[in-house]
Amino acid sequence: MKAIMVMYDSLRRDLMSAYGGPVPTPNFERLAAHSVRFDASYVGSLPCMPARRELQTGRYNFLHRSWGPMEPFDDSMPELLKKNGIHSRIATDHYHYVEDGGCTYHSRYSAWSCYRGQESDTWVSDLTPHGDTFASNQLSAEYSTGTLREMRQKGGWQNLSNRTRLHTEADFPMSMTFADGIDFLQRNGRYDNWFLQIETFDPHEPFTSPASWFDPDTAGQADWPPYDRVREGDKEIDSMRQKYVASLRFCDRQLGRVLDEMDEQDLWKDTMLIVNTDHGFFLAEHNYWGKGGCPNYEELVHTPLFIWDPRSGRRGVSCPALVQTIDLAPTVLDFFGLEIPADMLGKPLTHTLADDTPVHEYGLFGYHGMPIGITDGRYTLLHNVQDFDEQVYEYTLMPTHMRAMFSVEEMRTATMVKPFRFTKGAPVMKIEARLNPRFLCTLTDGDLLFDIIADPHQEHPIDDPARVAKMLEAMVRLFEENDAPEELYRRYGLK
Repeated sequence: MKAIMVMYDSLRRDLMSAYGGPVPTPNFERLAAHSVRFDASYVGSLPCMPARRELQTGRYNFLHRSWGPMEPFDDSMPELLKKNGIHSRIATDHYHYVEDGGCTYHSRYSAWSCYRGQESDTWVSDLTPHGDTFASNQLSAEYSTGTLREMRQKGGWQNLSNRTRLHTEADFPMSMTFADGIDFLQRNGRYDNWFLQIETFDPHEPFTSPASWFDPDTAGQADWPPYDRVREGDKEIDSMRQKYVASLRFCDRQLGRVLDEMDEQDLWKDTMLIVNTDHGFFLAEHNYWGKGGCPNYEELVHTPLFIWDPRSGRRGVSCPALVQTIDLAPTVLDFFGLEIPADMLGKPLTHTLADDTPVHEYGLFGYHGMPIGITDGRYTLLHNVQDFDEQVYEYTLMPTHMRAMFSVEEMRTATMVKPFRFTKGAPVMKIEARLNPRFLCTLTDGDLLFDIIADPHQEHPIDDPARVAKMLEAMVRLFEENDAPEELYRRYGLK
């Protein structure tokens, strides 16, 4: 058996022509014709590395921890493959894998490679003074002083330095990542027992792609939106949206390389193909950019997902079943005939792929300690924090943030507490969480309930107390199933 996963970051489902959106994505359309397209795929934990922990472990991350490494007690899908004689490889340009907060993810695979230069990856060293003029830097001709100042305030000077390495399309990290994956397939496609993950940071911001980078008409236009309310004018909004579209189409072109190779080797006959993303991204919808500071609307949490399973051979169909990121690890393990660990609460999608068998009645999603959501695939409830004074904790044996270890001040709050059901008898550290206050107050008007079939853009909240009560009861059941910490019940006003 063989399997390929092609994973993107911040891929917007509703914009893709493969989902009826306005942006031409011919290779995603080609994929949809050769796979099952899921219409009710949702995130669980946000953002990047929390989603990837779910991808490996098959269980929610955000109820117990924020961004951080894999834990000693975690069941890792690629590591389980490795231990059972199935070669697992990840080719990626997602630089968070080689930072402190992702340091134990890539090493779970049999082999890995990481291509440098995305976003603020600390790669190219440029000691040019960071003044308001950049005469000595070749990028000064490409960007206005105002744009450069904004990027510098966001840590963008490092990104500008990284961009000096972009001379041809082949220099882009995504191009190199897919080239690595194609090389693996050309050398190893005829063999058996392997899992290949081709994972790119794109179309994550900044929205840099060959179509925009080498087009003189777009030089100097903004391509790095903030995580904040929209304050830009129509021209700049349109510019950033067009830069995202260019990146999306670049992603589509890279997917075509994988599909071409599958055609060339006729890998369809025995190779599973999963194409997915971690979450979406706000492009000024609901008056927000990015993620984190906005309610968890559909543009962020309702994701594209395509799966080809050669066992059922089902293709060119849309599946209405509610699925989540936590289902991908058990799906891969089941495909290879391996036992699914009891701590993986996601469900294998084998029967769902064959005949739309449902696997979840409800799905949770959210950020650690922040407003959360629940959906049944038709109705979505965005639920606010009810008691902001209720302290949230990090439960971990790996006290590490995105780019740094926990501070000494944070560690002074640490105590050891009894195991959770999924920690395999190991006690864990309980550490006071430091939450970003601007991400906490995103539901200023209280809870929001939407019928996303009748109102897909979530413009008209509905008043249905009975349904809200039913969904909050389901939220409690999922908290219980996932052994959520007791303080979260109080924080979210759940009984």
